[in-house]
Amino acid sequence: MGAWQRLLLCGGVSFRSGCGAFAPRGGSRVLVCRRQLSGGESETLKERRTQIMTRGLPKQKPIEVNLALALAANDSSKAIGLLDVDVYGPSIPKMMNLKGNPELSQSNLMRPLLNYGIACMSMGFLVEETAPVVWRGLMVMSAIEKLLRQVDWGQLDYLVVDMPPGTGDVQLSVSQNIPISGAVIVSTPQDIALMDAHKGAEMFRKVHVPVLGLVQNMSVFQCPKCKHKTHIFGADGARRLARTLDLDVLGDIPLHLNIREASDTGQPIVFSQPESDEAKAYLRIATEVVRRLPPPPE
Repeated sequence: MGAWQRLLLCGGVSFRSGCGAFAPRGGSRVLVCRRQLSGGESETLKERRTQIMTRGLPKQKPIEVNLALALAANDSSKAIGLLDVDVYGPSIPKMMNLKGNPELSQSNLMRPLLNYGIACMSMGFLVEETAPVVWRGLMVMSAIEKLLRQVDWGQLDYLVVDMPPGTGDVQLSVSQNIPISGAVIVSTPQDIALMDAHKGAEMFRKVHVPVLGLVQNMSVFQCPKCKHKTHIFGADGARRLARTLDLDVLGDIPLHLNIREASDTGQPIVFSQPESDEAKAYLRIATEVVRRLPPPPE
């Protein structure tokens, strides 16, 4: 496998574009722990926590795949990977219409599941669909490490990482352990959501991850009958935040029934309705994102 190229994190709410939709966020079974810890195991966790705290933040290490962002719809010659690191609420399996446990390669690495030409990996493939993941920080960090480094991605050109909202263990585990080319902050225009988006952008800056821009999700609803437009979540909130952060708005995604239905049925709108205005909005955003990515390392 070649040296890594570029990796893009999508924070705030999920960035699915060419392989799904913007939507509000809210098999190896060795990753699943459903039993109570014994006294000896508890002591082991305490020792592990102490070791981490004493040595400071982990050093970044490249993973052995070509990492980057692009959408398959923009360049069909590129090999694309999609990594869902929302440990507590994985949605990629449903939105990409994928089920089952990953097979293991001869080197004991998990093989991603494939659909629409996209290689996908998610905690949703490793646990039952309705089973809650009740884990604390160190276990989450360990799971993220496995999703990043114990997957046989093959020769990827781009890896898109779908992040949950917030600035917790998941975001820090990814951003502190591997080099990242950039992050895209996705938010609805309402003030409550923008507060989290602002914190997310500042977190990426603190860990030296370039923020490529913001995407305004559910920007406007247009009545399918009378065509009247209503800004249900407010107007241009992401644009105001972008000015505050000195960032660009990469594009707007409307609140549209087609996007919701396509996501729920596992038929991403960029693939199922490529000529629709909604699909074209995703493609424009993808173009803006790729244009802002720094050149890959030699």
